[in-house]
Amino acid sequence: MTVKRENAVTMHGKAVTLVGPELKVGDSAPDFSLAAQNLTTVTLADSAGKTRMLITVPSLDTGTCERETVEFNKRLVGLSDDIVVHVISKDLPFAQTRFCGAKDITVMQALSAYKDDSFGTAYGVMMEGNHLLARAIFVVDPSGKVSYVQLVPEVADEPNYDEVLDALGAKV
Repeated sequence: MTVKRENAVTMHGKAVTLVGPELKVGDSAPDFSLAAQNLTTVTLADSAGKTRMLITVPSLDTGTCERETVEFNKRLVGLSDDIVVHVISKDLPFAQTRFCGAKDITVMQALSAYKDDSFGTAYGVMMEGNHLLARAIFVVDPSGKVSYVQLVPEVADEPNYDEVLDALGAKV
């Protein structure tokens, strides 16, 4: 049975149902298979033993998602090699490549969930109806446990950057 969380977030003030469970601190992070910009498959297990920051956005081709991605990229310069950062959207890998090149996104890797909804439903961020990902940030510790979750209540708003970076242990 698919879990649905009605009115979990809003998008431009309109209530949105999210499909999938609400991940909480202490939960095991679900593995995933997502497409990298070069069309290779990236999984959570690929970075086992490292801290992972997973940023989900509806589309890099929107103002808020662009600002968020550029801001995190700027704030995470000089990040430890023990931390891997992915920005995940339903955008095609080709569009992600153009975006990252145009915006000089070098600190994080863009991954695409375009093939199916499994990532969005496993992480509980799949917006019912439009099949885009809600705006959220997950930090996964080296053992694979969720150590931080920020689900942004209004999808059109930016996250609390300072709170995320504090949870990550990043110096800004």
